[in-house]
This record gives sequence, C-alpha cells and structure tokens, in this order.
Amino acid sequence: MFKHILVPVDGSPTSMLAVNQAAGLAKVFGSQVTAVYVIDPYPFTGVGADFAYGQAQYLSAATADAHAALDSVKSAMEQAGIPVDTVMGEGHSVHDGIMEAAKTTGADLIVMGSHGRRGLEKLVLGSVTQRVLGDSLIPVLVVRQ
Repeated sequence: MFKHILVPVDGSPTSMLAVNQAAGLAKVFGSQVTAVYVIDPYPFTGVGADFAYGQAQYLSAATADAHAALDSVKSAMEQAGIPVDTVMGEGHSVHDGIMEAAKTTGADLIVMGSHGRRGLEKLVLGSVTQRVLGDSLIPVLVVRQ
C-alpha cells in the first residue's frame, strides 16, 4: 500500500515514536523509508561581525543535532531490520522543508510525531505537524506521546 514513507525527525522522544511506527509500517508493506531533519539555515536577522559569528555557531550546532538525530534513526531502523535513507534538509520553515522532502523523495506517506501543544503555547510556537497536515497532498500519520 505505501511504497515510500517519509519520517521527519527533530531528535525528540516524540519523533522517535514516529520512527518506531514507520518501522512497523515498513515491515508490513515492504516500504522504503527516508528520515529527514530540516534545518533553518538563516534563523538570525542582523548585520555585522557578531551576526556572522553567531550564524556560524548556530549552523555548527544545528548540523551536529541533525547528525545525532539521524544517527538515532539509523540505529532504530537497523534494529528493526529496515533499511533507511537519511536526508538533512534546509528550509526557512520546517514544514516547507518536510513538504519539499516528500516531493523529492516521492513519498506516499508521512509519519511524524506531534508534541501535542495546546492553547497559547501552540499559538506562539505554532505546530509543524498542523501545517504539514494542512499542506500535504499525501496521507499523514500523526503519532502522539
């Protein structure tokens, strides 16, 4: 039924629950799996030497976080006996990066975690999952903790 599953990850326990769910589905359907971690390459606005130094530090830390999260996915999928491709994407909004990864990989299912934010916290921080649900033309399976 599903030939290619995309699993967006952020290194959180919730995203790892989605990884486990995707592994189970991949076993059942014989699906290919791709995990994606999206980094915003330009989260700062400003000018000057301090800005450039902060930008370099941010990109270094963000890249290290991405590698750690994707390594965790590889390990979990390996234990489940599922081969996985990993992608480190870039996007000014995480949901746009996820949607681009879904398009470029040819995914026909997105399995992603939701932190379950509500009220003011959701309003202020937004919901990547909610935005993906609103924009996606393919099915999205939301895994909650």
